[in-house]
Amino acid sequence: MGGITMKKNNLIISCLLVLYLIGANESYGQNPLISHIYAADPSAHVWPADTNKLWLYTSHDVPGTNHHATMFDYHVFSTSDLVNWTDYGRVLSVDDVDWAITWAWAIDAVYRNEKYYLIFCMMEKATGIFRTGLAVSDVPQGPFTNIGFIQGVENGQDPALFVDDDNTPYLYWGGGAHCYGARLTDDLKSIVQESKVELTQQLFEVFEGPWLHKYQGKYYLSYPGLPNGKWPEEMYYAISEKPLGPFKYMGKYIPEFKGQAGTNHGSIVQYKSQWIAFHHSAWLSDGNGANRNLMADYLYYKPDGTIKPIIPDSSGLSKGKPTNCIIFLEAENAKPAGGRLEGTQVESSFPGYSGKGYVTGFDVRHDYVEVLAQVAKDMKANLKIRYSANADFKADVLVGVLMLDGWSGTKFKKTNGWEEINLGEVQLKAGDNKIHFSSLNNVDIKIDYFKLEPINKLK
Repeated sequence: MGGITMKKNNLIISCLLVLYLIGANESYGQNPLISHIYAADPSAHVWPADTNKLWLYTSHDVPGTNHHATMFDYHVFSTSDLVNWTDYGRVLSVDDVDWAITWAWAIDAVYRNEKYYLIFCMMEKATGIFRTGLAVSDVPQGPFTNIGFIQGVENGQDPALFVDDDNTPYLYWGGGAHCYGARLTDDLKSIVQESKVELTQQLFEVFEGPWLHKYQGKYYLSYPGLPNGKWPEEMYYAISEKPLGPFKYMGKYIPEFKGQAGTNHGSIVQYKSQWIAFHHSAWLSDGNGANRNLMADYLYYKPDGTIKPIIPDSSGLSKGKPTNCIIFLEAENAKPAGGRLEGTQVESSFPGYSGKGYVTGFDVRHDYVEVLAQVAKDMKANLKIRYSANADFKADVLVGVLMLDGWSGTKFKKTNGWEEINLGEVQLKAGDNKIHFSSLNNVDIKIDYFKLEPINKLK
């Protein structure tokens, strides 16, 4: 009898352990890929300057919304191991684009002529139609500066840019059950009008969001489609011998799956010899298709070049290994990234800073720098600041409306060059969070960056 009881207890313990591990995997698995922010429409790239790093350019959903008209800005993420990620904050918003009024939908990016270009779509004030915008930066993480929209593209929703082996750029776009492609001029500012083709009839059930990649000399056009004209979207693909077709429809590579959003949109990229399909779902928001999250799954080709269908699961790319994503906000990018500088300025004469400079000039009490952090849900994070100071000082550090250390101010020590300090756990609210730093003493202070490390806890 005792032996039976022991076996029964062992069985119960084993079952509980399995359930615990399943729970841990659900909380810490790699899908959703990044869990602190609602993001969608991932455009994945590996740039020639650093082939060890993978970049994602994404749209951003506002927490609590039930539609896509509130989409206002874009984010950039990077990783070197598919486990540890960095969110660089807002890199472009509707406020930065003089011709736009709303609807910051899907984007892409390209490296060309030693610059990084963001290809985006927003609604134009003057016409009320989508335009395909162009913004530029000299670093892959931005922020990006608007330089207008691509000429010759009408209703330019969901743009994707492909550069062929001969360095010829091509643009693909479409929405509302239409899809187009065209060759671009070398400066990317307009399409070559005579090259424009409508691909709609070649792409079974196409609805929006085209993406082109090349595999073994053939061109693969992937896109979200509506099966029998009904939602939710599924991911299809077609193959051609030429970048502008004709394309032959091949089938679905991501069929409908549990917990997906009504939409899907993705990209396919080769990273460290492995092919990956990036897309989005509604796993983080319990099925709210307007609050989407990033997803990633390995993609495999059959010997005949067709794609094996993907069934997304929580293990993702690392088969359940925990993922981390820090929010990394360069102080010098405060203003273009949704923050502010008041009484302070950006400089770059003091060596050892990260990014393109630092913020200094805290000459008068309450001169400040303010950066923007955006998150999906209320959450806790450790706040770190990298700074340099020639004497001890006090500062007001605010996270949202809460001031660290109250009216007495936070104490900072004199440094020997640059130092990163941990100010401890802070509370972030769903949506926009302003991180504010202002000196209470006339000290030579330089602020390099702010870093937020989300604190993950099992539920």
